[in-house]
Amino acid sequence: MTATSSVDSETGPSSKHEERKVLAGTLVGTTIEWYDFFIFAQLTGTLLSPLFLTPLQQSNPGLAQILSFALIGISFLFRPLGAVVAGHLGDKLGRKAMLVFTLVTMGAATALIGILPTYSQIGVLAPVLLIALRVVQGFSAGGEWGGAALMAVEHAPMSKRGIFGAYPQIGVPIGMILATGLLFFLNSGMSKEDFAAWGWRVPFLLSIVLIVVGYLIRRAVAESPVFREMAARKAESRAPLGELIRHHKTPVLHSTMIFIANNAAGYLLIAFFISYATRALQMPVPQVLLATTLASFGWLVFTLVGGWLSDRIGRVKTFLTGYAIIFAWMIPMFALIDTKNILLYGLALFVLTIGLGLSYGPMSAMYAEMFPANVRYSGISIGYAFGAILGGAFAASIAEWLLQATKWTGSIGIYIMILCVISSVGVLLAKETKGKLLGVSRH
Repeated sequence: MTATSSVDSETGPSSKHEERKVLAGTLVGTTIEWYDFFIFAQLTGTLLSPLFLTPLQQSNPGLAQILSFALIGISFLFRPLGAVVAGHLGDKLGRKAMLVFTLVTMGAATALIGILPTYSQIGVLAPVLLIALRVVQGFSAGGEWGGAALMAVEHAPMSKRGIFGAYPQIGVPIGMILATGLLFFLNSGMSKEDFAAWGWRVPFLLSIVLIVVGYLIRRAVAESPVFREMAARKAESRAPLGELIRHHKTPVLHSTMIFIANNAAGYLLIAFFISYATRALQMPVPQVLLATTLASFGWLVFTLVGGWLSDRIGRVKTFLTGYAIIFAWMIPMFALIDTKNILLYGLALFVLTIGLGLSYGPMSAMYAEMFPANVRYSGISIGYAFGAILGGAFAASIAEWLLQATKWTGSIGIYIMILCVISSVGVLLAKETKGKLLGVSRH
C-alpha cells in the first residue's frame, strides 16, 4: 500500500520567510540566465551579424541574417547535454548544487562574450570563439530550468504547485524586460556608432554583477524536501538517466511536444520581431525596443495567471487555452505588425503574451508531476531541452527563411499555428496531472 509522502502536504515551506527564500532563489537564477540569453538573441537580430560575420554581411545580407539567427539555435543543440549532465547529477547530488553551477557557468560565458574581439580584429577566429561561448551558454541553460522548476514545485503545498512553479517561469519575461530595457536605454543614450563600437558590450559585462547577486541568494536556499527525503530513505536510483531511458520515454516525448509551440512563438517575440520591425519595416530601434519591453510585462503577468489558473481548473485546460489564443492570434498579429504603427505593433505583441503566459505558467508543475522523484530532474530537463530544439532553436531562422521565400508574414503565422496543434496534442496525451503525489512512495 502506498502512503502519502510527508512532502505531499498543504504545509509547504516551514515559514513565510523560507517560502520567500525559495521563490526568490528560483526566480533570480532564471532571470539572470535568460537575461544573458536574451541579450545575445536581441543583438543577433540587430548588430552581431556585421560584427562577427562581416564578409558575408557585405556580400549577402539576407543569408548573413539567417545564419546570425542560427547562432541562437546552435546553443540549443547543446541543451540536451546540459540537461543530461545537470539532470543526472541533480537527481544524485541534489537540486541546489546544480542551480549554483549552471548560474556561474552561464554568467562566465556571457561576460566573456562582452570582451570578445570582432571579425575586424581577429578574423574568422571571432565567430569561432563566439560559437564556443554559445555552446557553453546552451549547456548551462539545459540544466538551469529543471533545477529551478523542481526547487519551486517540490517546496510547494499541493494546491499551490502551479503558482509556485510559475516563479522560475517569470524569470524569462523579467530577463527579457531587463535585457530589452537596457538595450533601449543604451540605444537612446548614445550614438549608433558608439553603440556599435563598444556600447553593445556593456549588457554582457553587467552579467558579472547579476551573477554575484544570484549566487548569494541561491546559496541561502535549502535543498528540496523531496530530494532530502530521497536521500534520507536512500530511495534514489543508482543511475537516474538509465532508469529514465528504460522506463519513462513516453513522458519525455509528451513534455517535448508540449513545449515546442510556446518556445517557438516566444523566440519570435525575443529575437525575430525586433529584427523584422527595425530592418524590414524600418521602424525606429528605440521605439521597437520600448514596445517589446512593455509587452514583456504582459508575459510576466499572464505567466503568473497561468500558474494560478492551473491550480484551479487544471494544467491541461490552462495549456489548451493558451495555445488556442496563440493559434487564433497569429494572422491578425502579423497584420497589425505590418502596419508599421508602433502602437499597433505593441498591441500585437501584448496579445501574444497572453497565450504565451497561459501556456508557460503551468509548465513547471505539470512537468514535475509527470515524472517520479528519482528521475524527475533528468526527465523534465531533457524534455524541456528537446522541446526547445524543435521549437525555439531555429524559429527565428525559419521565420526569416519563410519571409524571404514567400514575401508574406502570414506564412510565419501558419508555421506557429501548426506547432500549436502539435503541442496541444502533447498536452492531451499527457493528461491531467494536477493533484498527483510528488514525494517518494512508501510501499
